[in-house]
Amino acid sequence: MGAVEQPVVDRENENNESGKEGREEEEERDEVGAKRTEKGEVGLQEELIQPHASKGFQVSRLQRLNPSNPLRIVINGGSRVTTPPIPLQSQPPFTQTPAPQQQSVISLNSRGYTNKISLFLFVLHVVVAIGLVGFLIFKGIQGLLKPGNAERKEKVVLKYFLPQAEAAAFLSITLAFLWQKAVRVRPKFMVHFIIWSSFAMSLSAGILLICFQKPATNGLGVCLLAFAIGNGLYACWVTQRIGFCSKVLVKSLEPVSKFPDLNRPTYWMLAAGLMWMSVWVLAVIGALNFYFPPLIIIALVLSLAWTAEVMRNVANLTVSRVIALYYLRGMQSSTQFCFQRAVTRNLGSACLGSLFGPAIEALRILARGLNLIEGEDEFMFSCAHCCLNTMQSVFRYGNGWAYVQIAAYGKNFTKASMETWALFERQEMEAIVDSDITTSVCFLSGVCSGSICVIMVAAWTAKVHQGFTATISLLAFFIGYLMTRISLALPHACVSCYYVCYAEDPENRLFDRIIPDRLNLIKSGRDAVIPTPRVPRRFTS
Repeated sequence: MGAVEQPVVDRENENNESGKEGREEEEERDEVGAKRTEKGEVGLQEELIQPHASKGFQVSRLQRLNPSNPLRIVINGGSRVTTPPIPLQSQPPFTQTPAPQQQSVISLNSRGYTNKISLFLFVLHVVVAIGLVGFLIFKGIQGLLKPGNAERKEKVVLKYFLPQAEAAAFLSITLAFLWQKAVRVRPKFMVHFIIWSSFAMSLSAGILLICFQKPATNGLGVCLLAFAIGNGLYACWVTQRIGFCSKVLVKSLEPVSKFPDLNRPTYWMLAAGLMWMSVWVLAVIGALNFYFPPLIIIALVLSLAWTAEVMRNVANLTVSRVIALYYLRGMQSSTQFCFQRAVTRNLGSACLGSLFGPAIEALRILARGLNLIEGEDEFMFSCAHCCLNTMQSVFRYGNGWAYVQIAAYGKNFTKASMETWALFERQEMEAIVDSDITTSVCFLSGVCSGSICVIMVAAWTAKVHQGFTATISLLAFFIGYLMTRISLALPHACVSCYYVCYAEDPENRLFDRIIPDRLNLIKSGRDAVIPTPRVPRRFTS
């Protein structure tokens, strides 16, 4: 038995050794194939396989390969056949779609400067104004140090003119802070209070100036009385609009609490305005010692008006960007970053809007005034509709609603005005925004502050030097009005953002039903917008 079993054992050992060698060679070839697969060489190069003498090895190799392995081969007469590749149609091409907000991010962070020509003109104007103010202050000091009539005149002006002017500046900034705080805390009450207090204060200031019995003060007093009468009529006319205006103002001020530093740009503009006006008053005094004092003072007044309006619109742009990005993107923007954009990239639009915006608004009011007296006499009043339609067309290319899109998207003033008005037309909101009285409320608050400054300064000046009463009263009214308008840039910008952002995205969950309900009432005829009144025919025939 032992002699017979020995050859059997030897054959089994040989078969085991042959199987081990086959498996080792198979593993080596699998490793080579895997490396080629990682390098992307599968299907591009073919490797020649030499046939083995042992047919059992070939079958064993085929059985051990994974059927899904791309390296699996079918040996047929020494040839190699690869499995066909998967058709390309079954593998849809991978296309990387851009994020939906990519374009919005680019447009919201535009790097271009808007209205560069206006920016250049304003910067040039500031340089010239600083030089002129410095020169006039030098002339004032020179007249003060030079003995003679000029010295006595300068001393009188410094003693009886400068203290009242500086006091008017400090009173105006105090009133500006009070107005802004009161409007943010009690907006609904302040709308009624501003409309009627401006009537009372302007009436009181006019009566006070007339009581001095001077030609100059009488002229100013009559102007204030005429304005007070118009203010009272306007207050009665817009009574039905006050409720809706109060609702919009209250709702639009809600996001302000989410940005604790949103008031800082307004405070910075008020501080800069106070410093510039204090120096500007000294330049007015120095202009009295130079050639053509009336022309120089008029130029200084126009320069101050443009500069203060630019300051107001810088604060407007800052607040508009913060609030607009909150409405449209839900972003908590940095107030400091928005302020930097307002004083750099968007400053040109602020300069252009400050130069032409008030003029367009004034001409539009004048056209409406002509339309008020338009009657049946076509010969006398044929130009009323023409003037109004012309100003309506001009208003499309320059209006105060444009600052929202200027701040949010970096558009120029004219383009932003047209596209904003197109948004209102698409949502059928022209009647609502056209009847909004927020701008009028801000304007009347400035008139109220100016009248308070007139009362204080006129009573003071009449006791010490009555000859300066009219001049110092006009100057105090101007300073008080400008400072208050700067302070109310925040509520004005919030209301503008509420209207414009709603027109752009009416389905935003941050908006309530104030505007849609108003539109539904207007369309149904239950709450029609108050039409422009006409003079009855019996008064025009």
